[in-house]
Amino acid sequence: MEKLFEKAMWQTRFLVMFAVIFGLVGAIVLFVVASLDIWGVAKYTFSSLISHVHPKDFHEDIVSGIIGAIDLYLIAVVLLIFSFGVYELFISPIDHIESAKEDQKILSITSLDQLKDKIAKVIVMVLVVNFFQRVLHTTYSSALEMLYFALAVTALAVSLFFLGKIGKK
Repeated sequence: MEKLFEKAMWQTRFLVMFAVIFGLVGAIVLFVVASLDIWGVAKYTFSSLISHVHPKDFHEDIVSGIIGAIDLYLIAVVLLIFSFGVYELFISPIDHIESAKEDQKILSITSLDQLKDKIAKVIVMVLVVNFFQRVLHTTYSSALEMLYFALAVTALAVSLFFLGKIGKK
């Protein structure tokens, strides 16, 4: 009875395939949506340049659209890392990763802590990109608000510096 229960329990690890498959589907969807966003920005840019009609916030719209797409790409990367990591941890090591050179093993995950670290770093980058996208549409009416912005950028830079230091240990 014990062996049968343990075997059945061991087989439940394949339930994570739902997370792997839908994580990959989510990543593909986000890659497509981000690419369509970039395409939309490109069409908007070229049509505005050809017609010589530039809306008031023309440059901000272009930069904001591209930064928004980068944000989606980064979230798609999080889903990819998650899917690869969960698959390697619960199902099987990926054969192609084993034969890759050392510098090409970015998706190789050997522990849950390593998976969390990789995902956390990308999520921090998503937050940084999202912050700068929001800053583009912010209007500043006083020197104090500009100071707050400068302090926020400094805090982001310092946190990224320390995040890089932690990753090298």
